[in-house]
Amino acid sequence: MTGAYHANSTGGASRDDEGVAAALGIAKWLCLAATPTFAIMALMTGVLGAGPMDMLCSAGHGSPLSGMVPMYMLMSAFHSAPWLRLISSRRSDAQRS
Repeated sequence: MTGAYHANSTGGASRDDEGVAAALGIAKWLCLAATPTFAIMALMTGVLGAGPMDMLCSAGHGSPLSGMVPMYMLMSAFHSAPWLRLISSRRSDAQRS
């Protein structure tokens, strides 16, 4: 943060600082939403079957990684870092106590 202050500042946390803190708190927890969302989408796509767009996208591709289910699973794996950090921090906290 810079050294600039508002003219009406009382020296405490300003409304802007509280808003930034709230946004950072929300962002911290929002990053945890991606992995389960993609996993649910992969499960639903696999259970409910492929739609017409999935058939169109995977037509002509013989790769087992083509299609929506593998894509959602890969996206879930790529977005799992916040979950791994959370699990790691909880384990280290449990070992300390």
